[in-house]
Amino acid sequence: MTARLRHICRHPIKAHGREELASVLLSPGACLPWDRHWAVAHEGARLDGGWAPCQNFTRGAKAPGLMAITAALDEATACVRLSHPDLPPLAFRPDDPAEAARFLDWVAPLMPEGRARPARIVSAGRGMTDSAFPSVAILSLSSLTDLSERMGRPLSIHRWRGNLWIEGWEPWAEFDLIGREIRVGPTLLRVEERITRCRATMADPETGVVDADTLGALETHYGHRDFGIYATVLEGGPLTIGDEVRP
Repeated sequence: MTARLRHICRHPIKAHGREELASVLLSPGACLPWDRHWAVAHEGARLDGGWAPCQNFTRGAKAPGLMAITAALDEATACVRLSHPDLPPLAFRPDDPAEAARFLDWVAPLMPEGRARPARIVSAGRGMTDSAFPSVAILSLSSLTDLSERMGRPLSIHRWRGNLWIEGWEPWAEFDLIGREIRVGPTLLRVEERITRCRATMADPETGVVDADTLGALETHYGHRDFGIYATVLEGGPLTIGDEVRP
């Protein structure tokens, strides 16, 4: 079976909403455009103006309700529209301090008691990915199906916050690609490392309620907590759903 690109996803505000795209233009050395362009620093964050580790931000691992947010970004105006099943819709521009304040009020009910509160929206001139380098997260639909079958329930792709979902690989074959180059459509990417997962994947992305022990299942069945791979873009170009993926 020929491997093909089946989903393209981005997350304009780290951990606060997802959207699916029909196409995207990748650039060398960069993240997927607008993916994790902003992040929500909490009141205890220690930032120096550039990329920072995930523990400085509010995220689904600590506030599972965030996992149910969906997003739609207007690139021309840098306006983000957010939706959540328990909140009214919100449209705002994260770079506008007054509008960012409205967002902080909007998201506050999703934060559990005892957790650091969201304090401000930040950006770093690159995607605020969990990797210290600008990366694109590539995930396998076959691996997701295998894990779902072992858990006895279907698992949504949106639990995993990936960028590019590939159909047609053998389950878990993506881990054999570490250190190798692959072509997705006209682009060339180098696979750098596996993605180790956190508690955010345990929450249902439709409700934001923790309902599946994904981490326990990964450890029990495979002996690790890894799902997906990080890659860097060597040669850019346009990607479209259905593009062929090849070594």
